[in-house]
Amino acid sequence: MRTVNELGQALRGWRDRLSPAEVGLPAGGQRRAAGLRREELALLAGVSADYITRLEQGRAASPSAQVLTALARALRLSDAERQHLFTLAGQPPPAAGHITAGLTPRVQRLLDQLEVAVGCYDPAWNLIAWNPLWAALMGDPSERRGRDRNLLWRHFTGQPGRVTHSPEQEAAFEASAVADLRSATARYPQDAGLRRLVADLCAASSRFAALWKARAVGVHQADHKTIEHPAVGPVTLDCDVLTVPGSDLRIVAYTAPPASDAADQLKLLAVIGTQAMAGRCG
Repeated sequence: MRTVNELGQALRGWRDRLSPAEVGLPAGGQRRAAGLRREELALLAGVSADYITRLEQGRAASPSAQVLTALARALRLSDAERQHLFTLAGQPPPAAGHITAGLTPRVQRLLDQLEVAVGCYDPAWNLIAWNPLWAALMGDPSERRGRDRNLLWRHFTGQPGRVTHSPEQEAAFEASAVADLRSATARYPQDAGLRRLVADLCAASSRFAALWKARAVGVHQADHKTIEHPAVGPVTLDCDVLTVPGSDLRIVAYTAPPASDAADQLKLLAVIGTQAMAGRCG
């Protein structure tokens, strides 16, 4: 029979093998060990550092499937390791009909190596990973928790953001994004979190409810957006949404034409963002 302590040992081992650079974090001064600190894993997974401590010390029992999924993603676990994590925690591994938000090694390399602003979303439009330039452009999402990382929840409940739309652009975005979400509900009919998201959006936003009632189905693929950045001003970029075959993840990439003003702004943000992160974590 598996014990909670085995779960803690596994979490410590997986944490120790990851360096801050591998997950897009600065080293932040002298470190006693090469692996991630508990506080860093907590930031990446969207849980508290105290909860990570209690899990590793065997003082927290029965972590939820949502927490386990977030930990697997933050720790860059393989499919086999993710299954093992769920088994150690006494939870059934995600089954067909449920969203799994793990990153494949290829997708992770894409996020790490692309010199454009890139964020990765699951089929419910929860932001699950991003590169440093994305954080510099859109604002660092590492402090957000739960629904605050969901693109549609933030938009339809009027939470502040840096993207600006004309009325025509906003209508097109909303129709496309809601149609994409309806397609996801067909692919994941047993996913309780996805059903709760739809129900809560319908209750919170009459605009979402009307679009949902229209029953349009589609895929959100591309856009042209202006980001109001507090340091460099408005940045107008192309936004492309790429779907990863075999994983159903959405890679959202913001790019600019070569030698354009927007390209120069992105280069400046790459420097500003790096300096800001180093100052925060040093």
